[in-house]
Amino acid sequence: MADDIEVSLPDGSTRALTAGSTAADLAAAIGPRLAKAAVAARIDGRAVDLGTTLSDGGSVSIVTAGSPEGRVVLRHSTAHVLAQAVLDLWPGAHFAIGPAVEDGFYYDFELPGGAHFTDEDLVRIDARMREIVAAGQPFVREEHSTSEGLDIFADQPFKREIIESVGSTSRDGEAGEAEHEGVDAGAVSTYRNPPHFVDLCRGPHVPSTDRLGAFKLMRVAGAYWRGDERRPQLQRVYGTAWESKTALEDYLHRLEEAERRDHRRLGAELDLFHFPPEIGGGLPVFHPKGALIRQIMEDYSRVEHLAGGYQLVWTPHLAKSTLYETSGHLQWYADGMYPPMEMEGASYYPKPMNCPMHILVYQSRARSYRELPMRLFELGTVYRFERSGVLHGLARVRGMTQDDSHIFCTPEQLGAELESLLGFVLRVLRTFGMTEFEAELSTRPDEYLGSLEEWDQATEALRAALDASGVPYTVAEGEGAFYAPKIDVHLRDAIGRRWQLSTLQVDFQEPQRFDMWYVGADNQRHRPFMIHRALFGSVERFLALLLEHYAGALPTWLAPVQAAILPVRDDHDAYAVRLADRLRADGFRADVDEADEPLGARIRRAKLEKVPYVLVVGDDDVQAGTVGVNARGSATPERGVPVDDFVARLGGEIAAKVRPEQAPADAS
Repeated sequence: MADDIEVSLPDGSTRALTAGSTAADLAAAIGPRLAKAAVAARIDGRAVDLGTTLSDGGSVSIVTAGSPEGRVVLRHSTAHVLAQAVLDLWPGAHFAIGPAVEDGFYYDFELPGGAHFTDEDLVRIDARMREIVAAGQPFVREEHSTSEGLDIFADQPFKREIIESVGSTSRDGEAGEAEHEGVDAGAVSTYRNPPHFVDLCRGPHVPSTDRLGAFKLMRVAGAYWRGDERRPQLQRVYGTAWESKTALEDYLHRLEEAERRDHRRLGAELDLFHFPPEIGGGLPVFHPKGALIRQIMEDYSRVEHLAGGYQLVWTPHLAKSTLYETSGHLQWYADGMYPPMEMEGASYYPKPMNCPMHILVYQSRARSYRELPMRLFELGTVYRFERSGVLHGLARVRGMTQDDSHIFCTPEQLGAELESLLGFVLRVLRTFGMTEFEAELSTRPDEYLGSLEEWDQATEALRAALDASGVPYTVAEGEGAFYAPKIDVHLRDAIGRRWQLSTLQVDFQEPQRFDMWYVGADNQRHRPFMIHRALFGSVERFLALLLEHYAGALPTWLAPVQAAILPVRDDHDAYAVRLADRLRADGFRADVDEADEPLGARIRRAKLEKVPYVLVVGDDDVQAGTVGVNARGSATPERGVPVDDFVARLGGEIAAKVRPEQAPADAS
């Protein structure tokens, strides 16, 4: 028919539809399962509502509820329902913004009279939200002029401020906020839920509220308007929403598991570290067991770096302000640096990063192309004044030790160095038991330093390294720093959480600021490329990740105590001590828990301390030179294991860097 239109689908196929058909009609034409799962669509790459009319020749994909993009639609739609419920229950309340965030959503409110939400209020809000969901209110998109938008939100000062910020000299965050809320120069988009609720929004949303329902309100927190401590403090209600009750229950179970694995709790239970108030927030003190784990991690890192052709350096914790003026840190990062100390007419800062001092090592004498690539490595402690509200155990601290390396190379060496470097990063992380990796390539922003040729070369070298690694990655167009493109390596832990970890960054700015050079084969001066790389990110944060990934049950090679030896009675103590001496002489970490308590109590304590091996020795073991082996994770203890066999097994497991439950019982 002449009135038919044809659209293309993601698989390359096409479908004919009647003119005037919507994205929802397309989903229904493809199949009932897709129609049921659909929550939005993309037309020529633009996210739209399912009710959007299709045009001939358009490229269309259907967004389903269980996809990452579909979950964002569900969560943002649920945030609107939350706002409607609060405004219904608190007439005169002001609402600000309510975006979808990772695994959930939030909305910020200012309640009449400066009131605060209580736990009981969350129950009331939840009940009202479910009434709104059951009513099946449609999400109706409307377009308005700026003046109409200001009239609609005449009694909502935060919404008016968002509208008025467009076209002004607003901060970048405010401009992004306005775009998210559907405000452009001269135009305002809203979504109305009849009969009376309306909100600023770009969309898309689900067709109606009855597509929602698998949600839970989680907690209330304070939040300053636009993150500015000088602006009003609002009440932020957090929630989570999913495509089904099962998905919601799975997420809540993961939260419970995350709480059980919280490294702050494990740090106390396992006697690893704490944060003394006498020192100040964000500055941990490591206890003997925690310090030992750190040493094992750091020793392994040093050995691997030396084997990888790196040279170890050491740099001081303080430097004069002039160094950070040259590097640009005082220009760009002064707010995150500790204040200076004035001594002998100079200002000294605790170092926020290691890179300026590594540059000084490079510049200590003239360099030839024959010395490149030069790979410098340091376990260097840096200090950054993080605000108290963002501190989080070891995962966000004010003093951190980075396994920091800076590589100086010729332009011709850049590609091979990046490919080798990314392979090195992944191999080391896999040794610690990490297996699920993702990456993000951040490319040139609109405002940048350096030549276009340098940016293109560095970006393509980073892309080639990712392609060679086989790690799945996304490209964040324009998200690189103004001085460098970069790769961020992310991993997923045992319960599926995503951690941003290693960063590889090609820097054009510092070589220029420090006027770095090398003498090439042509006897002329050339500017080197500089690669920044932190593999763990920081030792502290990586230890937090490991504790949570393993729920405190670290692999044997990392465990501070690898074997706890428990004599059945006190007359077995001497044999237990001799066994411990034997294990220590062979390089293992063993402790004796003497028989001054019942055996069952000591076994339980060793298991709570997550010791990989609990060795019980009694009469038969003393006579035969054997040991009873209780391997962590094994339901059945082994009896009468010859000591030599156990020593060989333990050595093999540590050399392979696996956990006891992964090691064969007869390994030797």
